Amino acid sequence: MPQRKKFLVFGSPIIEEAEIAEVVASLRSGWIGTGPKVHRFEEMFRTFNGSRYALALNSCTAALHLSMLALGIRPGDEVIVPAMTFAATANAVIHAGGRPVLADCRRETMNIDPQGIERKITKKTRAIIPVHFAGRPCEMDAICDIARRHNLDIVEDCAHAIEAEFKGKKVGRFGALGCYSFYVTKNIVTGEGGMVVTNRSEYADKIKVLALHGMSKDAWKRYSDEGFKHYQVVYAGFKYNMTDLQASLGIHQLPRIERYWCRREKIWRAYDDAFRELPVFLPAPVTSGMKHARHLYTLLLDTERLRISRDRFLERMTRENIGIGVHYIALHLHPYYRRTYGYKPGDFPNAKWISERTVSLPLSPKLSDEDVADVIAAVRGILS
Repeated sequence: MPQRKKFLVFGSPIIEEAEIAEVVASLRSGWIGTGPKVHRFEEMFRTFNGSRYALALNSCTAALHLSMLALGIRPGDEVIVPAMTFAATANAVIHAGGRPVLADCRRETMNIDPQGIERKITKKTRAIIPVHFAGRPCEMDAICDIARRHNLDIVEDCAHAIEAEFKGKKVGRFGALGCYSFYVTKNIVTGEGGMVVTNRSEYADKIKVLALHGMSKDAWKRYSDEGFKHYQVVYAGFKYNMTDLQASLGIHQLPRIERYWCRREKIWRAYDDAFRELPVFLPAPVTSGMKHARHLYTLLLDTERLRISRDRFLERMTRENIGIGVHYIALHLHPYYRRTYGYKPGDFPNAKWISERTVSLPLSPKLSDEDVADVIAAVRGILS
């Protein structure tokens, strides 16, 4: 018999009654596109993050893409990206016309290796995109030092790391721009959605216009009770705006972010205690002065000591009615990047080593104690 009767969905978000009521209120108000609730959510996030500007978008991918355009990345420019990340990080560079140059990660943290960054810098390098993987802050002191010495911009991919801090400072504030995700599996959710933060007015102004067709006025101001306002198209922009329906979730999720983090922290410690004696590598301890956002609990299987492969483990967990993820298969192992840029499997040994062993266990404030016990029992039963 499987461990559970009902399937436990990986990354299922917690949605409370206040969000549901807010969505209904938006539907009744008629403001279902970009409107006052988007602006309210931006102001809330700006205050939470501590940046001068926060711009809500329809995804973190959009935030990364527009960040590249704000920096002026163009054909021939190179941007250094970790090999261990989701495709969106590299694709944002490609869509801006640049070339993503991969660097290996550290095996223990899964974050980009600063020494690997330095080795990849050429005369064409314009920027670095460090990814705070699973919610663990990157080594921002070293990365900022490299950027200063080589006159490079930094765009932080904070999709996993809304709450993360490095030496008392929230991630996303170290570089020129920081990009966040509110996708359905993230630490706070708007279904789909993202945010970009910056302290530079010229970047904020350009992104705001690019995000809505390149129009000089956004839609909710054009049709507000202030009267109709003509717009001008000043860029060939995109349809990247967030809607009030999405922001209706965010304005209630954000105030609960610490409560949700505390619940995930409790689950994290339960997993650590339960799996310590198994043939696995636990997530590395958090370095002093850092706050881990606790987005992904990534267990690395010690395949040299196991008679079961990683993919067989995934199958067995699914049979136990427990959803599970893989974050990620390194970029250089995917056909597109190998075909387009000539990468080979052995180019980034740490990223490849992680790719072959990593599994992500359910980690959500929605999980009950019984859910957590089921996950623990299933993992122990399969690996013991």
